[in-house]
Amino acid sequence: MSGCMAIDKPRIAILMAVYEPNLQWLKEQLLSLNEQTYPNLYLYIREDCSPTVSFAKIASLVEECITAFPYEIERNSKNLGSNATFERLTAEATGDYFAYCDQDDVWLPEKLEVLQREIEAQKALLVCSDMLIIDGNGKKVADSITKVRRHHIFRSGEGLAEKLVFSNFVTGCTMLIKAEIAKLAMPFCPYMVHDHYLALYAAERGKIISLPDKLIKYRIHGNNQTEMMAGVVDKASYGRIRIDEALGKMRWLEQHFECCTEVKEVIQQGRLWLEARQMNWQGQGGAKTVWRYREYGKLTALFEIFAPYLPNYLFALAIKMKKQNLI
Repeated sequence: MSGCMAIDKPRIAILMAVYEPNLQWLKEQLLSLNEQTYPNLYLYIREDCSPTVSFAKIASLVEECITAFPYEIERNSKNLGSNATFERLTAEATGDYFAYCDQDDVWLPEKLEVLQREIEAQKALLVCSDMLIIDGNGKKVADSITKVRRHHIFRSGEGLAEKLVFSNFVTGCTMLIKAEIAKLAMPFCPYMVHDHYLALYAAERGKIISLPDKLIKYRIHGNNQTEMMAGVVDKASYGRIRIDEALGKMRWLEQHFECCTEVKEVIQQGRLWLEARQMNWQGQGGAKTVWRYREYGKLTALFEIFAPYLPNYLFALAIKMKKQNLI
C-alpha cells in the first residue's frame, strides 16, 4: 500500500487486471493513472500469474509510478483469466464507483473527473466515453473507436438492455459504474467479457450514458482480448468462438439473468437463432431460421448461410477482411 488521501468526494476505485504485461506500456498506463485530476482514488491491482514477467518487477513498477494515491497489489494463486480476475477485484474493492483498467492504454488526466461529474449529473448507473486509438508505438491512428470498428454505435438512455444482448458499445477501460451495481451483477456471465455483462446488467436496471469525449488513448495491438474475430483461423474455430460460445452465453442468460419480459424474449429468440446457426454451420439445416431472426445480425446471418460452402481460401480471405474492418 502507498499514499494517503482523505477527500470529501466519492471514492473511485480503479480495478486493474495484469497479465504478461509489456512493461513499457504498463508504465505509461500507471503514470497516466497517477496524473488523474480526480482527487479521491484507490487502485486495486491483481496480477494473474504471468509466466514470464515476474510479480516483483510489476510490483516495483507500481511502487515507482503510483505516488498520488493509495494502492494494493496482489497475485492470484492460479491463473484465472481476465474476466474472473476482474470479478474478484469487484468483490474485494470498496468505493462509490468502480473504474475498470487495462494494462496497456493511456488515460487522459481528466478522464475520471469527467466521468464522475457526468454520472452524477445524469443520474446514471454507468457512463462510458469514446477514445483515441493508438498503435503499439503510441502513435495515433484514429480519433474514435468508430473509425476502426465500423459497427460500433454509441447509445445513451434507458431501456438499452435489448440492444446490449447482442452488441456491446461500452468499452470497459472507458467506463465508470456505480460500485453497488457492479457488486450486484456478480457472478459475471462466464461467456461474456466483463464490460459487456456489466453494461447489460446496468442497462436493465437504469440509465447508461455514452460521452463523445475521447478520454483515453486505447492501444490496439495483436493481443487485444476484444479484437474482432480473435482466435478465428478456420471454419472450425469460427464455429467454436462465434457460434458455440455465443450460444453458451444465451443459455446462461436465459437461466441466470433477471430481467424484464421484453429482454427475456430477446434472449430466448437469440438462443433459438444461435441454435439454428449452430445447426447450419454443422450442415444439419437451420438456414431458414437463421434468416428469420436476421434482425439480430443481418450480415452475420447472410455470411453464415453461405460461408460453410466457401472454399477454405475464400473463407480465410473473408475473415481477414473482417479483422481489418473492411466488411
